[in-house]
Amino acid sequence: MPGALDTYVRNQEARLLEELKEFLRIPSISTLPEHKGDVERAAHFVAESLRAAGLEHIEVIPTERHPLIYADWLHAPGKPTVLCYGHYDVQPADPLELWQTPPFEPSIRDGNIYARGASDDKGQMYTHIKAVEALRAVHGTLPVNVKFLIEGEEEIGGASISQYVENNPEKLKADVALVSDTSLYQEGIPTLCVGLRGLVYLEVEATGPARDLHSGLYGGAAPNAVYGLIELLAKAKDSEGRIRIPGIYTNVAEPAPAEIESWKKLPFNDREFLEKEVGSTRLTGEPERTVLERIWSRPTFEVHGIAGGFTGTGAKTVIPAKATAKVSFRLVPEQTVDGVVSSFKKWVADQTPAGIRTEVRMLSGAPAVMVNPDHPAIQVAAKAFEEVMGRPTVFTRNGGSIPIVGDFARHLRIPTILMGFGLPDDGLHSPNEKYRVENFYIGIKTVARFLESYGQVRQ
Repeated sequence: MPGALDTYVRNQEARLLEELKEFLRIPSISTLPEHKGDVERAAHFVAESLRAAGLEHIEVIPTERHPLIYADWLHAPGKPTVLCYGHYDVQPADPLELWQTPPFEPSIRDGNIYARGASDDKGQMYTHIKAVEALRAVHGTLPVNVKFLIEGEEEIGGASISQYVENNPEKLKADVALVSDTSLYQEGIPTLCVGLRGLVYLEVEATGPARDLHSGLYGGAAPNAVYGLIELLAKAKDSEGRIRIPGIYTNVAEPAPAEIESWKKLPFNDREFLEKEVGSTRLTGEPERTVLERIWSRPTFEVHGIAGGFTGTGAKTVIPAKATAKVSFRLVPEQTVDGVVSSFKKWVADQTPAGIRTEVRMLSGAPAVMVNPDHPAIQVAAKAFEEVMGRPTVFTRNGGSIPIVGDFARHLRIPTILMGFGLPDDGLHSPNEKYRVENFYIGIKTVARFLESYGQVRQ
């Protein structure tokens, strides 16, 4: 009874939005130790929300860092089992002065809710819980079996959940996983993502002199760690954005011609992408590739930050002894984490400037993932999306990484439905992150519709 579900959600909109606001007020910043208590509080908020929705066997599972939450409802014999995943941790909100309203005081403007974590991933993950609540309220039961596994470390690599999935394949056994941590291709266009780039995140430390030196006494003779690190990193790409590190383009799988053709039919405009999403003076990257190819199907190398030397107010004339850079690679199908790390370490050793010593430390790594769009569950999800939004579902890739999708494929041997309800301009990880309020309600209805329809698939 889709009509009854839609009516239920419509009648509960005010309450659902207030609950989301309460969730968003918790500053569950996983990377900052001073917010450990807030992360714990968010975990218990999720556990209580699951309990209120009728889930059973709820566990708040301690890890070395932040808790996992598990819950299930397994009273649909003969029906498929869906494993719902999300994360309740968020990125830091800095720089605070760029937020129009405080990041942990949710604000509604122009039909959007503004807060850190609104789209990534509290607002989207919460749709799963509320979809289960809606189905139970309307039908008194669920059309499928469901399991929930929700983490608090996605923004810092997801090490705990990766280990948990590897160690608990029987407990997490399911037919398919459902993840809402991506976006619609464009507002109003139902979108399923069938490909994610992988990620390798590293630190490069450069050491020059034994200690910081006076630039007047030693300048011109002593190596400078900050300059040496900049000199090294500047060699990684050419002026047009091609990666110059040998081995990085080895084994890179090209998208199928049919996939490229489908991307060309999407309503994409380079200039609008530049002006509305990037906000720079020009786009960069491999000029022989389209923009969608560059962000969906090509490997990348980025420098995220450099620390070293003196950056305080005033002047201090030192030659820095140490400097550190945070860097990452985005991986595409057929690339391996070990292969990329090995190529990078060799390149760093070969290209390190005279007088500088370097060390490369790997912080995290996950390979790229592709999902077969012809899988029955993917087709059911596409149909549910189309029914709710009234337009055909499109299939895209996403340039970002969700490492758990690879863990589900590797250890549970199940595909993942990447059914996101964000928008490309939601400002993930940036000031003024937002989530379309209407998409929050659409998400609840779409997930509920998918679970209903999937329950009718013959096993």
